[in-house]
Amino acid sequence: MAGTAISQLSIGAGPLTNVADFIIDGGVLDDATALRLLTLPDDRVYDLMYAAYLVKRHYQGDKLHRCSIVNAKSGACGENCTFCAQSSFYQKDTGVETYPIMNADAILRAADEAVEYGSSNFGIVTAVKGVQEGPMLEAILQAVRKIRASGRIAPDASLGVVSKRVLEKLKEAGLQVYHHNLESSRTFYPNVCTTRDWNENYETIQRAKETGLEVCCGGILGMGESPAQRVELMQQVASLKPEHIPLNFLVAVKGTPLADLPPMRPVDCLKSIAVFRLTNPTSDLFVAGGRVQQLRQLQPFIFMAGANGMMVGNYLTTPGRTKEDDLELVRDLGLEN
Repeated sequence: MAGTAISQLSIGAGPLTNVADFIIDGGVLDDATALRLLTLPDDRVYDLMYAAYLVKRHYQGDKLHRCSIVNAKSGACGENCTFCAQSSFYQKDTGVETYPIMNADAILRAADEAVEYGSSNFGIVTAVKGVQEGPMLEAILQAVRKIRASGRIAPDASLGVVSKRVLEKLKEAGLQVYHHNLESSRTFYPNVCTTRDWNENYETIQRAKETGLEVCCGGILGMGESPAQRVELMQQVASLKPEHIPLNFLVAVKGTPLADLPPMRPVDCLKSIAVFRLTNPTSDLFVAGGRVQQLRQLQPFIFMAGANGMMVGNYLTTPGRTKEDDLELVRDLGLEN
C-alpha cells in the first residue's frame, strides 16, 4: 500500500486494518483523516483500537515502558498554566506544598524507589519556567551523576524552557532524556497559558534534539480543546519526531481555573490514544497523568489502543495507583517486563 493517496483510505465498516497497513508501509495521516478517525462513533472504537494496536506491535512489539518522576522542586512557579496546582497564581487555593530543590541524595532515593516500580526511566521535575545555570542546576547535575553512576535507572529531566548551555551540561552529566511538553496545540495554547509563548515549548525540544539528547514531548488532553485541536497537537508532536510521548489527561485540581471542567469519557480517551499512535507510529507512547482519574475501569485498554507504556508511582501533586496494583495489571495482561 506504500504510496497510496490518503484520500483512497477507506474508513468504512470493519477493523480498519487497511489504516494500519498504510501506516506500517510509511503512510502519513493528514489532519482530515486523523479527525475522521478520532470522531468515529463509539461502536467503532474497538476497530480503531485494533488498527492502532497493530501499528504499536509492529514498531514496539510487546515490550512495556514504565517511567517515574519526582517533584524535585515544588510550588511557587511564576507561570499561569491553568491546569497546574503549583502555579503561584492559584497556589493559595490549591494548597500545594512549596519547597526548594531537593538535594542529590534525596533525588537518588526517589530514583531507587522508581526501580522498585519496574521503571526504566526516572524524571527529575521542577516547578519553574526554566532552570538556569546556578545552584539549582548544580544540585540537579549532581543528582544526574549519582543516578547514572548507580546504573539502575536512566536519568531524565523536565526543567522547563532551558538554554542550549544548560542542556549541554545535563548531557555531559549523563542525562538520557529531556522532557518538555507542548501542553496543547498552538491554537488552543492561549487558553492554557499566557505567561509563556507556545513557540518557547516547541523550540526547547528542538534545542534538546540538537544537543543530542533523546526527547520526551506530549501534552494534556481534556482541557476544553476541540477534537480538531487534539489532532493539531498530535501532528505538531509528530513534527518533532520525539523518541518518547507522554499522553496526559487532565486531572482537574481544586483551586485551578480548570477545577470544574468535566472529565473526558473513557472511550474518548481510548480514541485519542489510538489516533496519537497512528499519527506517531514509531515513538514510545505512554499514558501518564490522568490515567486513574479519566480512564477508570478501562485502564487496561490503553495497551490495546496503541500505548506501549505508562507512568507509575505518584505524579507531581496527585497520587497514582499503588505499586502492587500496577504490577498486578502488568502480570494479568501478560506484558513483557
